Amino acid sequence: MSDVPETITGLPSPLAGEGAQRADEGYSPPKHRKISGVLRGHARSMRHEPTEAEQRLWHLLRHRRFSGFKFRRQFPIDHYIADFVCLNARLIIEADGSQHAASPRDLVRDAYLRAQNFRLLRLWNNDILARPDDVSEIIWATLHEENA
Repeated sequence: MSDVPETITGLPSPLAGEGAQRADEGYSPPKHRKISGVLRGHARSMRHEPTEAEQRLWHLLRHRRFSGFKFRRQFPIDHYIADFVCLNARLIIEADGSQHAASPRDLVRDAYLRAQNFRLLRLWNNDILARPDDVSEIIWATLHEENA
């Protein structure tokens, strides 16, 4: 007889770590940088008022449609809000309009997020709206890159 207790079904209980993975496994904000309530509130309001491109992109990403990769939208990371993030793949996807073209603030933000070991994928709003199949292929390829 084994030391593993049996359940009502007669099968051994699952070992630790064999159950479903948490979507946010692998990320927790550093203890000295807690996410502020103001930032969380701002992220929440952004989820309730998405742009048309964000709505379309969320439709592509939600419900683990990319081989089980779970995405979250308007997710606070330290003092920034990522449009879409897959924590397990350490991938942030940003839906950008013309205001982001050559933005110095975005360069600083991107450098900070990369320093936190996130990969960034910036997609233009007009591409998301006009070419969703191409956008899906780019996301798929990025998720499955060798260096991920």
